[in-house]
Amino acid sequence: MKIYQSTSFRSANRGVSLVEVMIAVFILGIGMLGIAAMQAVALSNSQSSVERSQAVIHAYSMLDAMRANRDAALINAYTPGGDTGLICAVPAGGTIAANDVNTWMTNIIASNQAGCGRIQNAGGVFTVSVQWNDQRGTGGSVTETVTAVSRL
Repeated sequence: MKIYQSTSFRSANRGVSLVEVMIAVFILGIGMLGIAAMQAVALSNSQSSVERSQAVIHAYSMLDAMRANRDAALINAYTPGGDTGLICAVPAGGTIAANDVNTWMTNIIASNQAGCGRIQNAGGVFTVSVQWNDQRGTGGSVTETVTAVSRL
């Protein structure tokens, strides 16, 4: 005598329904969009960091040039815009100090299109500032400034 088992019932866990697949794809898509947004923010902040580092390098390079030509610096040969003037264009060269300022501004403008510089002298204490547009960074402003101060 043979015993036959009934095969008419269906298993409840037979497969994944289309709705479950669509929900999983939707959640995965939202996650990928979040990752892409984080990547874009990280990229803009990285560029902002590069510009800040370049501004610091420019400020210290001008202080080093003034230390190398201290006598000219002390008679304000490195302040072509006056003691408080902002320099946003490449000034003419000629003397060693004027050539240093010319090269300095050329480098600032080459590394950042909207860059400006300022050199101030207060009794042998020199303040060198580099200004640039940092709107691309998170919370960045139109006029971000790095300042370095040194006594010659």
